[in-house]
Formats: sequence, structure tokens, C-alpha cells
Amino acid sequence: MSYQLYRNTTIGNTLQESLDELIQYGQITPTLAVKVLLQFDKSINQALSSRVKSRLTFKAGKLNTYRFCDNVWTFMLNDVEFREVHEVAKVDKVKIVACDGKNVEERR
Repeated sequence: MSYQLYRNTTIGNTLQESLDELIQYGQITPTLAVKVLLQFDKSINQALSSRVKSRLTFKAGKLNTYRFCDNVWTFMLNDVEFREVHEVAKVDKVKIVACDGKNVEERR
């Protein structure tokens, strides 16, 4: 099982819209569309965990809210500063969703 977090990104939304259009024109079945989305979830999670090597740090002026539910942390932060080597970005508000990076099968 892979997290479905990335379906709400530009590439995830575009994929879903394209699949909906293909279903609408009868070019694929809804079952095939679900299989494609499940493969997307698996592939994007695997690619991000194995190919992204950059690291950044962040410091928040205020932790507004936090929540831990179903093994997922959600943080709402205010006045946040992100740093990556020599680059700095400041934002007023940010929402961070953090999930366990290990596959469900690996935890068993």
C-alpha cells in the first residue's frame, strides 16, 4: 500500500483528469483507471524516496496546530523559514503532512 498524498499535486490532478476523459470517451474502463492511479501512487512514493537526495531545514516562529492520526502527522506552522545550503525562503503559513516512509509490508 502506498500513500495517495501526491494525487493532489499538479501531476496527480492532471493524471486523474486525463483518466476521467479516457473513461468518458470509452477508451479505458474505470477498473483500469483505478489500477493506473494505484501504480502512480506506488511509483511516485518510490521515486521520491530513492531519487531525491537534497535536504533542507526549517524553523517555525509558531506551531499553530499538530495532529497524529492513522500514522500520519500534520503540522500547521506560522512564520516559517526554510534553508537549503545558501538559499533561504520565508513563508507566513505552511502545512506539513508527514507519513511513515517505510512500506506497510516492511513494517510487518
